[in-house]
Amino acid sequence: MTTVSRPTPEPTERNDKHPGRWAALGVLVLAVLLVAVDATVLALATPFISEDLKPSGVQLLWIGDVYSFVIAGLLVSMGSLGDRIGRKKLLLTGAAAFGAASLLNAYAAGPELLIAARALLGVAGATLMPSTLALIRNIFTDPRERSLAIGIWGSSASAGAALGPLAGGFLLEHFWWGSVFLINLPVMALLILVGAKLLPESKNPAPGPWDLPSVGLSLVGMIGVVYAIKNAASHGWSTQVGVAGTVGVAALVWFVRRQKSLAAPLIDVRLFRHRGFSAVVACDLFAVLGLTGLVFFLSQFLQLVQGLSPLQAGIAELPATAGAVLTGLLAGAAVRRTSVRAVVSGGLAGIGVALLLLAGLEPGTGYGLLLITLLLVGVGAGLAFTTTADVIVSSVPKEQAGAASAVAETAYELGAALGIAILGSIVNGVYQGFTTPPGIPSAIAEAAHASIGGAAEAAASLGGADGHALLTAAQDAFTAGLASTATVGAVVLLSTALAAWFLLKGQRQDSAADH
Repeated sequence: MTTVSRPTPEPTERNDKHPGRWAALGVLVLAVLLVAVDATVLALATPFISEDLKPSGVQLLWIGDVYSFVIAGLLVSMGSLGDRIGRKKLLLTGAAAFGAASLLNAYAAGPELLIAARALLGVAGATLMPSTLALIRNIFTDPRERSLAIGIWGSSASAGAALGPLAGGFLLEHFWWGSVFLINLPVMALLILVGAKLLPESKNPAPGPWDLPSVGLSLVGMIGVVYAIKNAASHGWSTQVGVAGTVGVAALVWFVRRQKSLAAPLIDVRLFRHRGFSAVVACDLFAVLGLTGLVFFLSQFLQLVQGLSPLQAGIAELPATAGAVLTGLLAGAAVRRTSVRAVVSGGLAGIGVALLLLAGLEPGTGYGLLLITLLLVGVGAGLAFTTTADVIVSSVPKEQAGAASAVAETAYELGAALGIAILGSIVNGVYQGFTTPPGIPSAIAEAAHASIGGAAEAAASLGGADGHALLTAAQDAFTAGLASTATVGAVVLLSTALAAWFLLKGQRQDSAADH
């Protein structure tokens, strides 16, 4: 990393171990839980949102991915802001805003209001994840301790992904769907109260100004590009898609050129000259893209096709969490015994193989296959994503930790948004093409073709043999769409694993920043 300039550390930025570092890590885990619980709860609540708010298929996708769009557009800016004003200050402010936005989500009265509330949640969420990873980078100066801390950080995200369905499933069986967003409030309150006392402040000692034009260019660029891809995947090419994509690409090009000319850029684009940094960022993006179809649609399959309750669906998905928690904690040791490229490539390949197992998915597929698939996904994700996060924060100087962490989170969120857009369009395309059984009124058939949730409601309104035939046709189509998505995702993951094997040759876990 000889291309990255490093300001002379202030006296407070010594390499001494922070005495309260493990307690501080516990506070940071709360922030990760906050975000992870929210993401998984939404997927579980989707059938109830469909029934209550009656969103169209497009609106349902926007509810799912607008959070990712906004957060992807703001992560780099917010990570850089934390480097400037203080990561602790930004984290606590963001937690308070996240709680307030959760209230708006819980009481949204229509699909448009829920989409807007999810967007505001994205603004708040953009302050949280980069701050947590950047604080870990600055609190844990020993590479081995940092690897373990990042493993705990990643495992807490997996634990939150499990806690969300369990808590959400209980709430959805006893209260209205909006209650699932209210579980953010006690976590947020605890984070603010405890974090104010335990977290050390850290920031770049010589940050320079926060460049507002760069903030605007980043936001316009990311949202423009993602919006164009989403709509092209869902509805095909149009003038509107072309304009959005052109504006987005132009803004991002302008953003990069502006960063090169600034004395204090939001992100030092020279970081991408480091092959390892660029490679793991790309791995995160494509891996999450390929995996998102399964993550977003599996809960709907378990509930609306296989008839599980929300709580049962949450329990059924626990093997993925167990695998991710275990291997996330062991990833650092695995890297030291083998290599970065072996762990990342192996983890991604494991996810790809798991997705291939679902290529023959049917409505009546037994839980044994799903158990093996979810366990493999969890093991692979725990190994790969924990290692890539460690490589990213270890590849940059401490004063740039927030911006670099934001790049990693941007790749993750962008991959999720693109995955929902592209792979979601595959599911919807296959699903909406199913043949309506004869004798079904056109209005009911139209509602059934809008979404699998709409089909369940339409079938219930019909009842009898007609309702059963309609629901069976819809379930078969949804399952076929999910199987097709899993196949595409497997190709993406296996290709990414192969690329990682070559691109990460010689990459070390504790590369240049500390040496």
